[in-house]
Amino acid sequence: MSEPKEPSPALACAAQDGSGLPEGWLQVQSMDLDAQGVARRADGKVVFIDGALPSEWVSASTYRKKNHWEQANLTAIHRESAQRVRPGCPHFGLHAGACGGCKMQHLHMGGQVAVKQRVLEDNLWHLGRVKPAMVLRPIEGPAWGYRYRARLSVRHVIKKGVVLVGFHERKSRYVADMAQCPVLPPHAAALLMPLRSLIAALDAHDSCPQIELACGDSVTALVLRHLQPLSVGDHARLRAFAAEHGVQWWLQPRGPDTVQPLDEGGEQLSYALPDFGITMPFKPTDFTQVNPHINRVLVARALRLLAVRPDERVIDWFCGLGNFTLPLATQARAVLGVEGNAALVARARANHGLNQALAQNHRVLAATDFVACNLFAMTPGMLLGHGAADKWLVDPPREGALALVKALADIEQSRRGAQGATALPAGAEDWVPPRRIVYVSCNPATLARDAALLVHLAGYQCAAAGMVNMFPHTAHVESIAVFERG
Repeated sequence: MSEPKEPSPALACAAQDGSGLPEGWLQVQSMDLDAQGVARRADGKVVFIDGALPSEWVSASTYRKKNHWEQANLTAIHRESAQRVRPGCPHFGLHAGACGGCKMQHLHMGGQVAVKQRVLEDNLWHLGRVKPAMVLRPIEGPAWGYRYRARLSVRHVIKKGVVLVGFHERKSRYVADMAQCPVLPPHAAALLMPLRSLIAALDAHDSCPQIELACGDSVTALVLRHLQPLSVGDHARLRAFAAEHGVQWWLQPRGPDTVQPLDEGGEQLSYALPDFGITMPFKPTDFTQVNPHINRVLVARALRLLAVRPDERVIDWFCGLGNFTLPLATQARAVLGVEGNAALVARARANHGLNQALAQNHRVLAATDFVACNLFAMTPGMLLGHGAADKWLVDPPREGALALVKALADIEQSRRGAQGATALPAGAEDWVPPRRIVYVSCNPATLARDAALLVHLAGYQCAAAGMVNMFPHTAHVESIAVFERG
């Protein structure tokens, strides 16, 4: 790749809008959700350029063409962005075999945050026609060593006689040849090479496609997916590895419901929410946030924004293990956690019981209950059945909370007597919608879709929104938004 070149003053003036550049040059205007630079050719065709950054002047080689857009590889940088930095990992880049786990290591952290904030605001406006009254300060944390959960692929490369353990190569189904990974905690990253040697030594070395890493505050667990039964010798090798490296092994012979510890009686995985005096035990395959530092800050901010009073009832939709429910229970009169996975509901109840038993005089948990409910099939009648609440916390998966917010909007439309509104059960007119909703999202597109229903049909205003940098160096955009009754 060529060295950055300073353009002449005349060329700089001519190229403010991207016009007047030498033939073949492109001016990068922004970045998209996949961390590709976005430019336009003179004919208006959009070009998505791998590795290019906003404000750069580049040349690129097209590898995919459509009528209105192209995808291209970066071939030269003629004017480099001031935000371009040296990647922190030797496996990151555009070269063959580069790791695909990260997409933004070449962009300064401030630039990454700015790009993600713009993606959030653009999605809210262009997809939902929603503009937050206030933009929240981004939630940021450590750029390295943050990833406490990871799904590592395993590949036995017969021709090379090696076993690879790591993330997939960029835009490939192959596993990257990784010796290190700075986004993993140092103690977890140090396992990569020993894991390669371990898998190579197993009798089932060619039948172990995946290792899932889960780190708690003091325990690290590894879940080995194996397609054939492990031998007695393999069990012994796994135990020796666990003893040497201070980890727990869990085995998964089939689906997620078959995961069991290699040996019973080990210390339980858990993480703490010290601001609320909460301890959250979990199993290695349970959903927990990847970034524990950001999670602690996010929970604290969500509760500040919700501003729960001691006399209020709160519903936590998509509650999971109780990550938000239990902190809410230290502040509210009553809390209901609703979750689609019955196994998670059982563990949330157990977590509540544990923390209730551990609670000191200064920390009292409210009346709390958890129920299992298919939130993707929510109807107005089902919603009414959960009772009225003063405030909601909504934390859905990437699919968003469409059925939930649509049920809320349908109730509001019916109460207003809107034409074509859904007929509601008797007594619905007495149901009071929540005054405030805090929505935590891991997909800005589905957040925008749901925000449109809340704002345009359900009678809410978007009081605030901001991005949460849960996954530094990736294109993943987490966010938090506040909706209040108009």
